[in-house]
Amino acid sequence: MGATSCSREPRVVATSCIAPANPGGGWDFTCRTAAVALGGSPNSLALEVTNVPGQGGGVAFARVAREMKGNDGVLVAASPSTLLGLAQGHYGTMTERDVRWIAAVATEPSVLAVGPASTWRSFDAFVAAWRANPASVVFGGGSVIGGQDHMKVLLLARAAGVELRNVRYIALSGPYEAIDSLRTGGIHLFPGDMSEVRRFAERNDLRLLALLSDRRATGAFAQVPTARERGIEVTWEVWRGFYAPTEISAMAYDAWVKRLRAMSETAAWKTLLERNGLTPYFSAGREFEQFVQSQTASFRTVSHEIGIDR
Repeated sequence: MGATSCSREPRVVATSCIAPANPGGGWDFTCRTAAVALGGSPNSLALEVTNVPGQGGGVAFARVAREMKGNDGVLVAASPSTLLGLAQGHYGTMTERDVRWIAAVATEPSVLAVGPASTWRSFDAFVAAWRANPASVVFGGGSVIGGQDHMKVLLLARAAGVELRNVRYIALSGPYEAIDSLRTGGIHLFPGDMSEVRRFAERNDLRLLALLSDRRATGAFAQVPTARERGIEVTWEVWRGFYAPTEISAMAYDAWVKRLRAMSETAAWKTLLERNGLTPYFSAGREFEQFVQSQTASFRTVSHEIGIDR
């Protein structure tokens, strides 16, 4: 299938969105939600979702950076986890400059979730227990050691006055395994994202102790406090966005930005986000590229301070 264009609005066709992980996680959610929104837009675009798991997003990043240069029809889901992988050297010698950063299209808060049988009925109770006996608390996340979920726990520990060497974290294969382990008692807390836990919390299959955000959620989870409210100065907002291979045409780059910007302004997109606990947010082009470079540099600094860089 070939690509066509018109004088006013370049079009991208024969498209795919790569989710660099197994189905069910945040990257998969980003691709599939965008596919629904773009497929239902007035100038609809068929976006085929492909899962390419491995190395915390590193397998997909390497494939796109090395094998797909100049491919105008590829988007890859990204988030702070992508930048952590780059900052900590998990993607080998590759850097944030080995791809083109297209846009961020949404943001969501991170959460601390416990199983339905947990004896901790509040965030304060959990913090008190953790401070008293750090070795008794087991966190489990859907990211590798040094990845996004692990980093949340380390920053939380530092803010709560818990020695980092006493933090217990198990790296699981994805959020669904982490949630299953949480519900069966294999782990005590899951530092996930709102989109990963929302439907389980709505069914009372787990409970939210706190949001790692500057503000509370709205709707069903408006009663859940933020960690900052309770005196623990940690926030972790998760942006959702996309990158593409280097050497794509200027026309294709502009077309992706235009389509994603138009998508982000539709009522359908905003409804999809609200339904899943996300907040509308849009940044693209040079502004987004500068943000990515700045956040990656910050992650390199923090990772080095904590001692988990390579």
